[in-house]
Amino acid sequence: MNNCINQMRTLRYKITIRPETDGTYTVIVPSLPGCLTFGDTIEEALEMAKEAIEAYIESLAARGIDIPVEEDQIEATITVEANA
Repeated sequence: MNNCINQMRTLRYKITIRPETDGTYTVIVPSLPGCLTFGDTIEEALEMAKEAIEAYIESLAARGIDIPVEEDQIEATITVEANA
């Protein structure tokens, strides 16, 4: 008998949405390496991102790998001036 009980938790992940030249949107989940998806609209891209994150987490859990969380991260934006 397995004594390990999986608890349902609410996890939050920051995403980056990048508009592409073809009019689609790419979503990247920095805390989950390799987790990215896209959609034809921002709304579709967000829905696809949710599905991609859920599948990524399920895959990690099935392999017994710790699920990354962002609770200890600090987010900041830095503005620089550059001749670019």
